[in-house]
Amino acid sequence: MKNGPRAMFNLNSEAALVLFSGGQDSATCLAWALARYGHVETVGFDYGQRHLVEMDCRQQVLQEGRAHFPQWADRLGPDHVLDVPVLGQMAETALTRDAEITMADNGLPNTFVPGRNILFLTLAAALGYRRSIRHIVAGVCETDYSGYPDCRDDTIKAMQVALNLGLNARFVLHTPLMWLDKAATWGLAERLGGEELIDLITEHTHTCYIGDRSRRHEWGYGCGECPACQLRAAGFSAYAASAALS
Repeated sequence: MKNGPRAMFNLNSEAALVLFSGGQDSATCLAWALARYGHVETVGFDYGQRHLVEMDCRQQVLQEGRAHFPQWADRLGPDHVLDVPVLGQMAETALTRDAEITMADNGLPNTFVPGRNILFLTLAAALGYRRSIRHIVAGVCETDYSGYPDCRDDTIKAMQVALNLGLNARFVLHTPLMWLDKAATWGLAERLGGEELIDLITEHTHTCYIGDRSRRHEWGYGCGECPACQLRAAGFSAYAASAALS
């Protein structure tokens, strides 16, 4: 005999959990969440990434955010760091080992870590379930991106359905950057936090796949040559040009 339907697990609709890597996109998403929800927590993932310096940067961003945005400080709750070494064990990619960044035979750059965002969203939902947080915010995008299939809108929608079925809950997955190019992402950050947030993102976030913090550009730190740096630099250039015309 089948059991009857169980009541949905109760989640706090005023709380959000941001997948926060310490990069430009996730920092912008954090500001987006803080502008909308009364309580915001963050989660980062240590998976043996080559650019592990981002884990230090994320703490700096959180510290600077609390110091310079008092209107957000009271809303910013605990930060969580989850160890996910299995990704580094399974994936032989340019993000998990010292290798030249190239295009793979499948047409994707070898910076693609198979299953990474799917696993991250699953772990974030499990953490959100424990913390009773309804809204999960991720900085994935299929406008200016490297072609990663787990950054696509269809993937995120499918994940929301699967997570809600599997956890008997009503999570909402938010992707504020999904249809924005990098120039528009810079513009969104300015609308959310003005020049002060632009300066914070420029100085303290990290996007470079190589993990280079030795070279400072007008758009921030990085090698300037990897795909992540090139996207960030081109976006900043377009954003600055647009701002100069306005």
